[in-house]
Amino acid sequence: MTQIALLGFGVVGGGVAKVLTENQDIIKKRASEEISIKYILDLRDFPDSPFCDRIVHDYDTILSDPDIKIVAEMMGGSHPAYEYTKAALLAGKSVVTSNKECVAKFGQELLSIAAENGVRYMFEASVGGGIPIIRPMINDLSPNNIISIDGILNGTTNYILTKMTQDGSDFSEVLSDAQAKGYAERNPSADVEGLDAARKIVILTALATGIRLDSDAIYCEGITEIDPTAIALAESLDCKIKLIAHFEKIDGKLLSMVSPRLVPSDNPLYAVDDVFNGILVSTDMLGDVMFYGRGAGMLPTAGAVVADIIDIVTHKTVGEGIRALSWKIADGNEADFSSYRCDRAFTVRGDIEDVKKYFGEPSRYFIEDGKISFTVKNMSEAEADAAVRNVSLINKFRML
Repeated sequence: MTQIALLGFGVVGGGVAKVLTENQDIIKKRASEEISIKYILDLRDFPDSPFCDRIVHDYDTILSDPDIKIVAEMMGGSHPAYEYTKAALLAGKSVVTSNKECVAKFGQELLSIAAENGVRYMFEASVGGGIPIIRPMINDLSPNNIISIDGILNGTTNYILTKMTQDGSDFSEVLSDAQAKGYAERNPSADVEGLDAARKIVILTALATGIRLDSDAIYCEGITEIDPTAIALAESLDCKIKLIAHFEKIDGKLLSMVSPRLVPSDNPLYAVDDVFNGILVSTDMLGDVMFYGRGAGMLPTAGAVVADIIDIVTHKTVGEGIRALSWKIADGNEADFSSYRCDRAFTVRGDIEDVKKYFGEPSRYFIEDGKISFTVKNMSEAEADAAVRNVSLINKFRML
């Protein structure tokens, strides 16, 4: 029997306990032994929970117990999650986590500490909730050069944009609805400002390249400025607006970013609606591969945490199972964002001759109520910034 400890008994921690309990027979069969929760660390007591006798408030109880081989960290945030994870790894205990913020900020250090102490640090649940993406990136896609990644990585923003498109509602109205349904936090800034997606694309970039970018330094734009005129522009171009996390290489250097994009109807991400996530990975050998499913929620995320636990129990020797990882911190590996090129769409007030003068010949355009909506191909960030200074801008979007 393998005994484990849970750090945090909120939505995900409660889900892990539920999965381990309700699916214990199938888990025991697949792990070839029983997996038992010995401790649950939380500030609260949960007197009505069937796990109330396992609640502890002192982390040293877990660290000092040699029977605890695996710690599942589901606290969220960087601190004290980072300190607790580091202490567990140094104590010779493997750690699994759903904490994308901690992985994005400290992943290279924690992976190194795990390797030095003969244990493992695993984080399948940190990106895409229950969607298998970390394992395929590490193992199944390992013979490939990953050319680019485009992902809808935040279910809250995808739900908001879907409802705005379908119902014609404005942002604040749909945000209130999302909060009432439990899809958005009381403070939704990490979601709607793109920070959550930024952390996740940093993790995927590190998996693709072995280099961890700074999630606080990459370009990050949220959805708070999306309004009905923007939705109308997207629909007129047979597109939907999605918050897209993007990675690619520019002249051998790494670019990761998050921003709302116009996704054409022939792109697989166009059909990813509601709270679902979709991740499109382009490779040199396999071509494009799509990962789709519920990117958040108690049971999908908990299932990914438990999958990591089973992997550690099944593969006792480090180096078995998921291929070992080693990341480096970016040091001059970042691409110049101003040189990033893509197709773009704009709506401006003015004359079509001004559009042609400052933006070049549009690939398509239409004029309505004194507004000109148009698209241009392969324009850089620097060129776009220079062009919009000369016109009365209403909307601008990158296109996928």
